[in-house]
Amino acid sequence: MNRRFATWFAYAALILLLVSALGLAVAPFSRSLVEQWSRRDVESRSRLVYNSIAGPIVRALAADDASRLQAILDGVAQDERILAVGLCDERDVLADATALMPQSFSCDKAARAEGESFSSVLNNGRRVLVASFPITARDRSAYLIVLHDLSYLDARSGQAQIYALAVLVGVGLLVATIAALLVGLVLRRWMASLRSAVEAFRFGPAKAAQRQATGVEAQIQQLLRELKVARTPTETPDVDWSPTTLQQVLEDSLPGAEVIVVSNREPYIHNHAPNGVRLQIPASGLVAALEPIMRACGGTWIAHGSGSADRDVVDAHDRLAVPPDAPEYRLRRIWISEEEQEGYYYGLANEGLWPLCHIAFVRPIFRESDWRLYEQINRRFADAVVQEARTEDPIVLVQDYHFALAPRMIRERLPKATIITFWHIPWPNAETFGICPWKEQILEGLLGSTIVGFHTQFHCNNFFETVDRFIESRIDREHATVTFGGLETRVRPYPISIDWPPKAMAQQLPVAIAREKIRTAFRLPPKTKIGVGIERFDYTKGILDRIRAIDLLMSAHPEWKGRFAFIQVAAPTRSKLPAYSQLEAEAVALAEEVNARHGAADFRPIQLVVRHHEPDEVFELFRAADLCIVSSLHDGMNLVAKEFVASRDDEAGVLLLSNFAGASRELSEALIVNPYDGAQMAVALDVALRMPEPEQRERMRLMRQQVREQNVYRWAGRMLLDAARIRQRTRILELAGPPG
Repeated sequence: MNRRFATWFAYAALILLLVSALGLAVAPFSRSLVEQWSRRDVESRSRLVYNSIAGPIVRALAADDASRLQAILDGVAQDERILAVGLCDERDVLADATALMPQSFSCDKAARAEGESFSSVLNNGRRVLVASFPITARDRSAYLIVLHDLSYLDARSGQAQIYALAVLVGVGLLVATIAALLVGLVLRRWMASLRSAVEAFRFGPAKAAQRQATGVEAQIQQLLRELKVARTPTETPDVDWSPTTLQQVLEDSLPGAEVIVVSNREPYIHNHAPNGVRLQIPASGLVAALEPIMRACGGTWIAHGSGSADRDVVDAHDRLAVPPDAPEYRLRRIWISEEEQEGYYYGLANEGLWPLCHIAFVRPIFRESDWRLYEQINRRFADAVVQEARTEDPIVLVQDYHFALAPRMIRERLPKATIITFWHIPWPNAETFGICPWKEQILEGLLGSTIVGFHTQFHCNNFFETVDRFIESRIDREHATVTFGGLETRVRPYPISIDWPPKAMAQQLPVAIAREKIRTAFRLPPKTKIGVGIERFDYTKGILDRIRAIDLLMSAHPEWKGRFAFIQVAAPTRSKLPAYSQLEAEAVALAEEVNARHGAADFRPIQLVVRHHEPDEVFELFRAADLCIVSSLHDGMNLVAKEFVASRDDEAGVLLLSNFAGASRELSEALIVNPYDGAQMAVALDVALRMPEPEQRERMRLMRQQVREQNVYRWAGRMLLDAARIRQRTRILELAGPPG
């Protein structure tokens, strides 16, 4: 026993001697190693400082804002390991510096280069690392100087020597061998946990339920859940959204991202006119919403070239820089033959999908030939996206029911693209959508998107029910996602809006002058109350219903005869379709009937104007009106309601708004009406005409605040921020590697 103990003691002493000798040999190197690590750490901190403040410094220099520049430098200098921060100008003069900048420091002590540079100097016996970074703003150049106090390195190096020796002396050779084996085992288990956690995150709860998560695995899953911010809607109430904000989102969250818009309607139309080529901005809510976004973001807008002079103004690649007066993005036009237009646009899109999605009691018509042309045009636009894409992962904004198949087609060619499809019209319940013969293909096409957006949560819920009924997929209602064919699609509500302030407000006359101008133009007596309705001639807008309501108002309250006139502006649209041409004829006949019943030789209570109005004209009518009627029978959002609110900077006027328009969820201070209930609408009209000015101001003030805060830039910003987070999450999953 004693011999065995002596042998063990001898081995232990030998191991201790060997380890001690190893510790003494290694200790000198530990100091040098710690110093190298610490210096690299300080250099990295300097780069982080430069990267975080370079942009603000450039903007402050460009604006010649000395106070902002000093505030930026002082903010950085609060770091306890940063001694001082300053700027050396092109003359090597210390132009700006924080309070603790050594008096003995001069700019010539800093190393200079076209890129970053580092040098060490002594200051009062202390070692100081000087980091230098070039800054360029307009025609000014400067160097950002960051001074780090390195005196703490001596203490850290000494501690490192002591710790290294103590650890080496205390660890035996046997323990080291066992530790090596344990490290190998732990690494294998950790990698298995990482892979399992990523699989559970990627493939959902069913995968996770197959085994109990370990401690490490649970931590990894929690980390991924925290990073999964794209699964929840982005709310940013504290941000004042504007074109500048939107540009900042792209710069910060999507640096270098390419934005491509796909829509049927183009933002600018060129037509031949007697005096040359005439530029027209179409009356479209989609254009009104997206055009400000493209002005802010740049990129490419792909659309159908429908103008008679559109081919004459594009280049050899069918491209055009727009807006014409100050180009900010590129328009790529796609040509569609008359036969294709009949089948794709008038046929499947507007005789099929439009009435299918709008519960307005017009029977949808589906033809096999229309479907083939719809597929063909969707493929043509998808090909154009691939042609225009300059990167492998652009952000593609696919707009509306004209391109339900395009997302999947684009995904097949650009698998890394972030595709956001926004459905601008309502999505019906599953039973209604089941009428469509090609419902499965349409759903599969939409689920090629990264995000599918609707105006309201109600439409999102209808979409989930439709997918659940007609295609085999996995729906996660808690996180609002659908997984189909290995691709996860998020389904989100993004209430669309208008730009604020609207550009049409820039040239508007005061309200009183606009009102007198409109009264004169329509030959209305002084002090006549004016109501307006402005939209396309579409059976979903409830134009006939509002005229009938005015008829009921005049019958119930004859005192309004001669004192109230309603101006209905209706731009012709889709006149080739029988439902639209019939609507226009019925509206003209009904207006004449009401005028004959309640009008006079010199007064018509219904003024029906069938022509397109430019935005300036529309806003002039809004500002002249005492009330505006938006009586949609079914509508995704309806931007006319928001434009009326935005036009009333006098905080006067009353909005009558259909409860079947998405805007009624946001503009609750309007008089909400059921357009199918003519008697109720007549009562609401009477209430609106008699509403006191203080109540008008209170209601309008709240609605204007809503439209101002929830503007079109917030709509786009929320989608782009969600896209940014999804792209970040995708990169994390790619780094984790494929499942094993």
